[in-house]
Amino acid sequence: MTDGLYERPRFLAAGDAVLTIELGDAIGAELSERVTAFDAAIQAAAIEGIVETVPTYRSLSVHYDPAVLDAAALRARIEALEIDPAAGRNPARLWHIPVAYGGDYGMDLEHIAERHGLTPERVVELHSRGRYRVYMIGFAPGFSYLGGLDERLHTPRRTEPRLRTPAGSVSIGGMQAAVSSVEVPSGWHMLGRTPVRTFDLRRDRPFLFSIGDAVRFEPIAHGEWAALEARAAAGETVARCEDPS
Repeated sequence: MTDGLYERPRFLAAGDAVLTIELGDAIGAELSERVTAFDAAIQAAAIEGIVETVPTYRSLSVHYDPAVLDAAALRARIEALEIDPAAGRNPARLWHIPVAYGGDYGMDLEHIAERHGLTPERVVELHSRGRYRVYMIGFAPGFSYLGGLDERLHTPRRTEPRLRTPAGSVSIGGMQAAVSSVEVPSGWHMLGRTPVRTFDLRRDRPFLFSIGDAVRFEPIAHGEWAALEARAAAGETVARCEDPS
């Protein structure tokens, strides 16, 4: 293993209809790129019997129909694929996400600033100028785990999680940032809130982000929140997307 990456993928059976491919044991951009590259190759191969793929920080779970192919055959097909590392290197899309920071929208902003000897304005600056990569979607529908948080903001999670945090919470925990999709309990530190729905069943693609997408946060005034929230509630994305395709 080098820098958390395995020299060879590890194939693990997860029940009788899921094959998990472990690619490393870390949280980092290079490992995330490798997961995305494997996912892209499997999707492009269109192997009959695969139901869906579920990428995580360090692995890819392949759900398949055992009536169509078995685990051994699936593994052989995957091992025969040509994996293009570049397929996971460059983000397919860059999302610009509006965020109202501090106050009722981000009740932990002052605490994070004090903890790190910074002003709240400096915390917002460091957080919003980062370019984040979507590492994983999970825990709740559309909950997005992001890599790329400035080291000066790395903060252990709360010792006492909140039982309820609102949908759209923009938070940090450890070395990661996150955007929540629905109301959830959380031990992350809330810096702000976005009106953007990262999960919306009204859309053809309910999840707004895909693994490997890039995200930038754009501060907005508290007075702008209500109008954007109303537009999002009506079904607008209210997030700007740069799509090179």
